[in-house]
Amino acid sequence: MMAMTRIAMLATVAALTLPATVQAQSIGYEGVGSGGGGRDSASEGSGDRSDRASRRGSRGQGAKRIDIQPYIEVDQIVTAELSPGDEVLTYTQVAAGIDASIQGRNNGASASVRYQRQFGWGKRAGDGDAISGLVRGYATVVPGVTVEAGALASQVNVENGGAALAAGTLSGNGKTTVYSAYAGPSVATRAGDLAIAGNYRFGYTKVDQSNSARDAQTGAAADVFDESTVHMADIQAGFAPGTVLPVGVGVGGSFYQEDISNLDQRARDMQARAMVTVPVSRTVQVVGAIGYEDVEISSRDAVRDANGLPVIGRDGRYVTDKSAPRELAYDVSGLLWDVAVMWRPSRRTSLSAHVGRRYGSTSYGGTLAYAPNDRSQFSVSVYDNVSGFGGQLNRALDQLPDDFEVVRDPITGELRGCVSSLESGNCLSGVLGSVRSSTFRARGIAANYTMQIGRLSAGIGAGYDRRKYIAARNTILAAANGVIDENWWLAAYVGGDIGRDAGWSANVYANWISSNDPLTDDVAGYGATASLYKMFAPRLRGTVAVAINGQKYDTPSIDDLWTASALAGLRYSF
Repeated sequence: MMAMTRIAMLATVAALTLPATVQAQSIGYEGVGSGGGGRDSASEGSGDRSDRASRRGSRGQGAKRIDIQPYIEVDQIVTAELSPGDEVLTYTQVAAGIDASIQGRNNGASASVRYQRQFGWGKRAGDGDAISGLVRGYATVVPGVTVEAGALASQVNVENGGAALAAGTLSGNGKTTVYSAYAGPSVATRAGDLAIAGNYRFGYTKVDQSNSARDAQTGAAADVFDESTVHMADIQAGFAPGTVLPVGVGVGGSFYQEDISNLDQRARDMQARAMVTVPVSRTVQVVGAIGYEDVEISSRDAVRDANGLPVIGRDGRYVTDKSAPRELAYDVSGLLWDVAVMWRPSRRTSLSAHVGRRYGSTSYGGTLAYAPNDRSQFSVSVYDNVSGFGGQLNRALDQLPDDFEVVRDPITGELRGCVSSLESGNCLSGVLGSVRSSTFRARGIAANYTMQIGRLSAGIGAGYDRRKYIAARNTILAAANGVIDENWWLAAYVGGDIGRDAGWSANVYANWISSNDPLTDDVAGYGATASLYKMFAPRLRGTVAVAINGQKYDTPSIDDLWTASALAGLRYSF
């Protein structure tokens, strides 16, 4: 736990002092060879690298903005169980944290990191501590070369079968903590009319379960994700339409590899393609791509005892048999193709949609970004990829904006799924819905809308994530092969000022998680909070808050759990 805490803190420092630009997942349609993404671009989608860079450049034209605010906080919390029991518990919570934003011409970063300790009153109210935070930023090393980094620490409740719900009323004791971080450089240059771009990302993710969290699991806890490392890279080169040819031409390649510690799983995805961009009108382009892909997933089996049963280690997970041969779970290679349509009627609107053949079947994807004015934005992303839990979380971190404010639960201090920002890609709720260790093919959609009206800010995110798990038949994970987990999620927040020295906020969240695994229970998580703060002095703030949280199960033998909480606290900012 302490080692992971140090990693999270080091990632925070790195993101505030170094980081940089663009994404390193797969070849996009709006980069080199397409003619898109200049200074007239709107807001970025999940694959639009050039738009993010241009927006950073325009944002940096103004004065540099630095806002760093460390704080300490003391809270008194009362929690009442509404169902199935009626127990009332009291806690004292002490926290220290920092909220920071640095935005300039050549660098930008946002961070919110918090450590807290709870002290229970009485035998039933246990003690516990927790660290939570979100960091993302970039820095320009030299023109055309940037470095980017991001990190996350968040707590979840892991249910039978790996479903992950938002942390309950109090964080710390008995919870599961997710840590994730990534970093890497990006390069963009030109050789005459030839545009060249490339980037690389290294990611690391760890799911840390406390002893009490493991004790609360069934045998399925052995399949909870442990840790993974991820390598993502891509390179592109091409000519825009109207340079050497009336159409744009380009080539590119990408590489993705995730190594998961559970049973030594490995997911590898390599592709190369050639692209042709045909301008249809001033605002519409069609891109056709054809190429070759090689996707492979493999793993080893667990160590078996004398009775042939898998051995489970002290950490509650299967012990990998390093001497066993690697078993192939997924192997797809051959021709890939797709056709994309890009529509950019103005600098505030962009649409990209594509259909083709990937992973041996039909694949769909696309992004929509619409910013009707400087104080609101709407975005939609449709995705289809193969990875593990760590790679999917690294991708989501990479797509977060650089300039944001974290939305936190006022009772627990935990992250609540989305960030407040007038840029797209603001929510992480979809990727945190399941922590099974097996690799999977993920398909889904995510949408968010944010706005600011005077001193009022609000946002809502919603989406659907479907994961079909892939595992080798000759290993202990074979039972997970073909299992489908589905996660519908919703997160919303609203807040504003009351005069010059007071304010309020409220947020709600919901997750509906279902699975076709007969050993897994369908579960739903709900929560709502409201808080009011008042400044008693320039640096001293008082807060009162209330919350209600619930977990609802489809299985009649499992009682639904509902709790209500109230908080009164003081925060001093330095």
